[in-house]
Amino acid sequence: MSDDKSKSGDQDRELISLTEEYEVQDWAKKFGVTQAALRKAVRKVGNKADDVERELKA
Repeated sequence: MSDDKSKSGDQDRELISLTEEYEVQDWAKKFGVTQAALRKAVRKVGNKADDVERELKA
């Protein structure tokens, strides 16, 4: 099921989807990291944005 871009609510702001290229780009830019670093962090800690951010800052 593809992401419905017309419905951006809390869940979209809390979870990172690696299947949506625009999300990978947006989150990588937000955290100031490469897309590869973001993908690695998500694979390590899961897709919750808070957990990923903590991992990237560690």
